[in-house]
Amino acid sequence: MTTRRGRPPKDLGGLSRDRILREALALVDEEGLDAVSMRKLARRLGVDPMSLYNHVDGKDALLDGVAEVLLAAIPAPPPGGLRETMSALAHGFRDAMLGHPRAAPLVLTRQLASMTALAPVEAVLGPLLAAGFPPERAVHGLRAVLAFLIGTLMREVEAAPTFSSTGDPGRLADLSASGLPAVTAAAPYLAVCDHEAEFEFGLRILLDALSEL
Repeated sequence: MTTRRGRPPKDLGGLSRDRILREALALVDEEGLDAVSMRKLARRLGVDPMSLYNHVDGKDALLDGVAEVLLAAIPAPPPGGLRETMSALAHGFRDAMLGHPRAAPLVLTRQLASMTALAPVEAVLGPLLAAGFPPERAVHGLRAVLAFLIGTLMREVEAAPTFSSTGDPGRLADLSASGLPAVTAAAPYLAVCDHEAEFEFGLRILLDALSEL
């Protein structure tokens, strides 16, 4: 029997929230966040668009769900002291975001639904409290850690400026000729950005500070 033109093929694989979210993540990986729509996702899944609403309430809920998938990919840190635990969490967070850089802004810049946003909060607060931080100070530490992770990763996924340009050979010359003494002195280092080195440098400073509190 010939399928009518324009009608999606019958779904033979079974539809679930998990399948929808993972297909949405694949769509973002391939085409970016702006490409996501319920209709396009339904075509990829071979279902009627209305059937998606049995599992997600709409596009906002879909995007929150994709953020959940990214956050769920962060591995639990191995047992250890505060420094080792926080370092493992930070690296796990970075790896999860860089594994899907086009979807990462859903976690880094989007106001998530409350329960989704609590996962990284719990992951950071727990080790701080276990290390003896009183709750107020633990919250200060939490906000410092998340600010560092979000800020540095926004640069890596090109959602924030790096003040450098690896693809522009004239960048060094422009900085050197700026007429600003500090910028001129640092021009060779400002002209490029080694994201991994920057991440490790900032993380080391942060962990040193937390260890001294």
